Amino acid sequence: MIPYSNIQTQVSQALAEDIGSGDITAALIPENNQITAHLICREQAILCGKDWFNEVFQQLNVIRDITKIHWTVNDGDTITEDQRICTLTGNARSILTGERSAMNFLQTLSGTATSTAHYVKYLEGSEVKLLDTRKTIPGFREAQKYAVRCGGGYNHRHGLFDGILIKENHIMAAGSITNAVQNARNNSPHTLKIEVEIETLDELQEALLAKADILLLDNMKDDMLIQAVQINSTNHGHKAKLEVSGNITYERLSNLAHIGIDYISSGAITKHITATDFSLRFES
Repeated sequence: MIPYSNIQTQVSQALAEDIGSGDITAALIPENNQITAHLICREQAILCGKDWFNEVFQQLNVIRDITKIHWTVNDGDTITEDQRICTLTGNARSILTGERSAMNFLQTLSGTATSTAHYVKYLEGSEVKLLDTRKTIPGFREAQKYAVRCGGGYNHRHGLFDGILIKENHIMAAGSITNAVQNARNNSPHTLKIEVEIETLDELQEALLAKADILLLDNMKDDMLIQAVQINSTNHGHKAKLEVSGNITYERLSNLAHIGIDYISSGAITKHITATDFSLRFES
């Protein structure tokens, strides 16, 4: 789970951005008015973001009376159209001030989890794991990677510090795949896996000879992917884990799941997301 201090910081920044010098519209409501409100989901989705939603009102509680929130679902649960997700009771001004920031977190993270779940569905019945990438909303990576897990996916490296991925430009700068892999082994802890991006079968052969741990088969067509799997499986010197990335569509997922690869990575699950539609309704 994400450190609570990180969630506090993100929520604090969001509230400062939204409230600024004060919520001048909420000030129209009598200061001590109490209200009950219901959060409704307008479509089927995977819920994610409860801690961020709660923290919005926790921080506003310092200013006004306490807002109580009763949830009927948890992160990772499937929610349906028009389902009541939670009920809020408390100061009307606080709920009005916090509703947009709270739902912004919830809609973005639920959108990410839902996007992930759509991909994962096509991999059912296989042992292939869906991975995320570093193509995330700036400053929100940790949260989106949590949402990917809620949607049934797995996390690739978090950043440049916790995983070695030798890509095309690294290879060009190092002079060859062999040089890049050897430099990685010399410079990095042995506990870190070395992954190399591969675009041709010749590069795959070189990476296998260099004993890379994972091969990222980038933007390869299906017939070339099948050849890559065969070369890797029949290589007597070294076998690598195989990851496929690039042009990962729903139509391809079912086929890719059964050709013998280990991972599929997709940037779309964190960058091509559609916010989940939530609505907060006050009781009259």
